[in-house]
Amino acid sequence: MFRPKLPDAPPLPTVITQQHNSPAPVAPAGRPVTPYVGVGIGVVGAVVVVGVVLTALLAAVAISAVSVAIAAVVLRSLVSSTNKR
Repeated sequence: MFRPKLPDAPPLPTVITQQHNSPAPVAPAGRPVTPYVGVGIGVVGAVVVVGVVLTALLAAVAISAVSVAIAAVVLRSLVSSTNKR
């Protein structure tokens, strides 16, 4: 009663067709790709190294800026407290 009704399967085709496969055309032999793959790996490595170095430099600049700002606040509070006395 609560079982779903499945649609009937479509009938299978009775006509058999044959396909003639012809070989794909062969590309002419050109220069080998192997030297370019080595260059590509070197370029990717260089880009990764440069990215890491630039990220480290950016982090160093940010840390230096924060420490200079903290030192400025401390010096300002010291100078302002001596002027009040």
